[in-house]
Amino acid sequence: MSRQLTLCGAVATLALALGACTTTGIGGGQLSAAGAPDTAVTFNWKSTDGGMSGTMIASIPGASYQGRFFQITQQTRGDILNPLWTYWHRGWYDWPYWGHPFSTPYPTTQFITYYSGKVVATLESEDKQHMRCRFHLAEPAQGMSGGGEGECQLSDARVIRAAFSDK
Repeated sequence: MSRQLTLCGAVATLALALGACTTTGIGGGQLSAAGAPDTAVTFNWKSTDGGMSGTMIASIPGASYQGRFFQITQQTRGDILNPLWTYWHRGWYDWPYWGHPFSTPYPTTQFITYYSGKVVATLESEDKQHMRCRFHLAEPAQGMSGGGEGECQLSDARVIRAAFSDK
């Protein structure tokens, strides 16, 4: 009986420790479309590994997009990023970033180097529309909790400017 209680205590302690790593946050943004007023966008995210990866929901009036996000570091393994390519070109070479348009695919290792210290995400709506996001972190060591800003692109090429504040 004593052994069973010790095991239960260890499991409960482990569950509490793992639960302590859960972080959540919110952000906001503006969807701009030519000839139309800006539309407010809200972001909610949750991570169970301290902010290195997790789930994100972006809500636009009439649509909600959800999916996974990843913080890219030099140690990121290429296979971890496979969900990012589900609806987009591998490496996102078709989405110019920082004035560096890429005309041909490039390897995942180059993507990791280029996006190191950033957060990237691919989200999907119930009606199978897609959104990809990239965020510059204000404090990369703190992950999403440290705040940041960036942009998302919808499958129809409209762009959302987004920001996350630190807690």
